[in-house]
Amino acid sequence: MNNDIIKGKWSQLHGQLKTQWSKLTDDDLGQMDGHREYLVGKVQERYGIAKDAA
Repeated sequence: MNNDIIKGKWSQLHGQLKTQWSKLTDDDLGQMDGHREYLVGKVQERYGIAKDAA
C-alpha cells in the first residue's frame, strides 16, 4: 500500500490496525499519522518481526 493511500484512508485504517496489531498503542497510532515507514518500524519493534513480514 503506498503512502498516499495510507494517508488518505488513515482514519479508516486506524481501527483496522488496532484490531490486527493489538500491541500497537494509541500513542503509536497517533504518531504514525499515515506514515508507512513509521508503522512498519513500530510493528517490527512491538512484535519482533522482520521488515518484510511487517
